[in-house]
Amino acid sequence: MHLADLARTSRQLTRTTARNAKVALLAELFRHAEPAEAPVVITYLAGRLPQRRIGVGWQTLRDRPEPAAEPTLRVLEVDARLERIAAVSGAGAQAERKRLVDALMAEATEEEQAFLLELIGGELRQGALDALAVEGLAAAVGVEAGAVRRAVMLSGSAGALAARLLAEGPEVLGEFTLSVGRPVLPMLAQSAKTVAEALERLGPCAVEEKLDGIRIQVHRDGDRVRIYTRTLAEITARLPEVIELVRELPVEQVVLDGEVLALDAGGRPRPFQQTSGRVGSAADAAGENAGLPLSPVFFDLLAVDGRVLLDAPAAERQAELARLVPESARVRRLVVADPADPAARAAAEEFAERATGERRHEGVVVKGLDAPYGAGRRGASWLKVKPVHTLDLVVLAAEWGHGRRAGRLSNLHLGARREDGSYAMLGKTFKGLTDALLAWQTGRLRELAVREEPWGVVVRPELVVEIAFDGVQRSSRYPDGVALRFARVVRYREDKTAAEADTVAAVSALLPSG
Repeated sequence: MHLADLARTSRQLTRTTARNAKVALLAELFRHAEPAEAPVVITYLAGRLPQRRIGVGWQTLRDRPEPAAEPTLRVLEVDARLERIAAVSGAGAQAERKRLVDALMAEATEEEQAFLLELIGGELRQGALDALAVEGLAAAVGVEAGAVRRAVMLSGSAGALAARLLAEGPEVLGEFTLSVGRPVLPMLAQSAKTVAEALERLGPCAVEEKLDGIRIQVHRDGDRVRIYTRTLAEITARLPEVIELVRELPVEQVVLDGEVLALDAGGRPRPFQQTSGRVGSAADAAGENAGLPLSPVFFDLLAVDGRVLLDAPAAERQAELARLVPESARVRRLVVADPADPAARAAAEEFAERATGERRHEGVVVKGLDAPYGAGRRGASWLKVKPVHTLDLVVLAAEWGHGRRAGRLSNLHLGARREDGSYAMLGKTFKGLTDALLAWQTGRLRELAVREEPWGVVVRPELVVEIAFDGVQRSSRYPDGVALRFARVVRYREDKTAAEADTVAAVSALLPSG
């Protein structure tokens, strides 16, 4: 496939608002893609580079040669050349990257240059979310989108699945199931304003403590234990206490979903930063949190001894979890068999109050008892309820501070995900930032900068920050008509990707009625 085909489709996607029309454009693109090209095509459509960062900033991209008259560049050739640019290091690296970028741009047409500038600069906004790409891929090979979506969730890679699907046809979908040792994307929760609302929406359910830890997925096959984060990164070597506990379970094979967190002497959670520091990189783990004991707490079971339980109702999965895992390593939960019963509703409210009060957790998660495990989805059968409203938003830009904050990036521009893959700005905040956090975010945001302005920087939408706020209000100041009231920074969530940030729809759902 020529890069020109991808660039043209990207431009058409930008100008198209109808979802069905976007899916049709993507389907046509995939019909003309070679299997080996599919992983790169999907990554580019999502506005990402397979190499993530290649060391090229706006200054390098600003001055470029005249475009080529005819398209000659092919997608895999471009990927290989970007790989070479990313590998440049040492003395004279900046000049060498500039030379390689200019050589690439000289072979690109005007349309291809525009596409590459946005892609490399992190500003590609054609609205082709991974979900839309999955639907386009399904249409290209003539299968139901749900079947492809499930296979992506179970494989963990849309690109790898696309390559096989285009090469081998729809029959390959039957091979994708949960396998011990191969992580799947975790199920996520939507939000509810109150416990009462969650009970009303779900019917028979269980109320569980919402833990403020690091999400883990643990796979055991015999004596071999492997541990993965929510982004499917393996962290087995960093959690020996989890390995020890899981090896003692009366089972040969198991896949568990849970969290790991640091607890104080009273069994209450320590600050998230301490857990994060202990589970972080090798450098972090060797720092002040080295040796801090962590406690695994499991709340779901996805497979056991050859049985895959993803489609089993939650009540069945919980029964198996209780049979295998000691109570000390299971999340506290309260089953509400009949939410219409006033006594049951009162018990659920009391459980939530104790979870956030004396036990100092950040809220509760209410889960439908008959729901399957929707790997990789923010399912409507899991509803999180927090007494303090927080959202995971994406930093879009930052302004230089004044006074004692001069010289540091301070005021953050906050965005939520739209359905088409772009971001809607909801407001700004500089509140809640300590001196240490200011220093860290200044360095990190300059790494992500795609453009510098006199007032600050515009950044690639990659960094997720947890924001507390007092409410949501309608506002004509921002393009999607919604804004946060009294927003303040709680913490950065480098364990989350921008694709996991909250959506405009979720924020709008919090608007007061009337």
